[in-house]
Amino acid sequence: MGRNAPYDILAVDEAQRIIDAAMELLDTSGVVFEPGSQALQIFTDNGCDVSSDGIVRIAPELVYEALSSTAKTVKIWDRDGSANIQIDKDHTCFFPGMTCIKVFDLETGEVRGSNREDLETITRVADALPNIDGVTIACKNIDRSDIFGEIDEFSAMAENTSKPLEYLCEHSRSLDVVIEMAAAIRGSHEALREKPYFIHIVTPLPLNFATSHSDQIIAAVRAGVPVVSGTLPIGGATSPITIAGCMVQSLATDFAAMVLGQLVEKGAFCMGGSDVSFMEPSTGGIGSFVQASLADMAIIQVMRQLDLPSLTGIAGCSAARRFNQDAVWEISSTMMQTFYSRPATCDYLGTLDGGISYSPHALLLCDDLAGLLRKMWKGFETDEEHLALDVARTVGPYGNYLANWHTVNHCRSQVWNTKYFGPNIPLNGDSRPDLDLFDRIDADLRRIIRDHRPEPMADRLLNQLQAIQKRFVERYQE
Repeated sequence: MGRNAPYDILAVDEAQRIIDAAMELLDTSGVVFEPGSQALQIFTDNGCDVSSDGIVRIAPELVYEALSSTAKTVKIWDRDGSANIQIDKDHTCFFPGMTCIKVFDLETGEVRGSNREDLETITRVADALPNIDGVTIACKNIDRSDIFGEIDEFSAMAENTSKPLEYLCEHSRSLDVVIEMAAAIRGSHEALREKPYFIHIVTPLPLNFATSHSDQIIAAVRAGVPVVSGTLPIGGATSPITIAGCMVQSLATDFAAMVLGQLVEKGAFCMGGSDVSFMEPSTGGIGSFVQASLADMAIIQVMRQLDLPSLTGIAGCSAARRFNQDAVWEISSTMMQTFYSRPATCDYLGTLDGGISYSPHALLLCDDLAGLLRKMWKGFETDEEHLALDVARTVGPYGNYLANWHTVNHCRSQVWNTKYFGPNIPLNGDSRPDLDLFDRIDADLRRIIRDHRPEPMADRLLNQLQAIQKRFVERYQE
């Protein structure tokens, strides 16, 4: 990651108080797992208090045991298994997404329902961006908002990028098919376990797991696929409106998922990743920037205090209805917050309108700002060469450094190699066209769409994926 430490906004005892409250909530009030789910039998077999209506009360000792045994880091490998990204508390990985149902049409600029072609385009754009580490489902194919569409979304990503993937779905059978497809890409299920191709995301309600969600956790863990369970509480609506109260419900939900994962297979990477959001009291909509930002930093700190990564970064998204000044302000603010908080993943890059609409223009801005963060995370050196006392004495107090070899040797290494800011901002007397930020990004986006060609998937693999999907359709329709 770099040399400088993350920033903690809570005292250690305050963070522990939140952890203890989440433990107490699980122990006394409990968490719901849908009656009839296999998760309830697993909890029962391991001595948990399970009621007839599916409420599971989990003792703090079992929670702490799970937090101790879970894998704290995992590598996600690219399509051909030659390179990986590392998910842990010391690195931040950036993804475009996720699951928007609208996009901004590149020709008209108007928002419309998203489709498979949009997901393909955004995936190819993400493949070209140097600071985007992996790809998730940026937008849905709303014409196929069913189990077949969910499975095909994995194919759309795999076909259009060689980068590692994040996947999420509503149907547990979708995950079963996607695991089979990922194993075909790797060569076998054991090879997939050794080099996971994707990290799976599960999205339960606060303190409430539907069977489809708990089944996904169980299936992913058994297959050796890293899994993250994260709820999206809305403070004031589905959770307490206070930051601490909303965090307690988020953490309790995360802890319950992590316990389930460890009961299935000790040592598996089954991590919590809840986001904390709040209702705007004046409108009823999701927003409250200050609350959400503080909560995000705090929950990341709490997870770090437990020696765990936090897959919960809110950076790169905006409540703005389109990519305008409001969006640039909010995206820039949340991205810079990431410099201090250090989440393990930022998964919402490019989302607008509170997660409803996807903007490739916003994604390109996020990629540039991710480059800024990585430059800042590297810090700077304070050895003799960089302190440059010998150079300063040679030049003297009245000299200039413009033609000095020290300047020549270091001028490129000290700057952020930005695409859209700094030297790319039109100045007075500049012969370049006076393009504003949107126009500069738009020109770059259209160049990428026109020129970038991701590494193609081998025909053999593509045929295998299509055959797996075909077999599933045939079985499903029987």
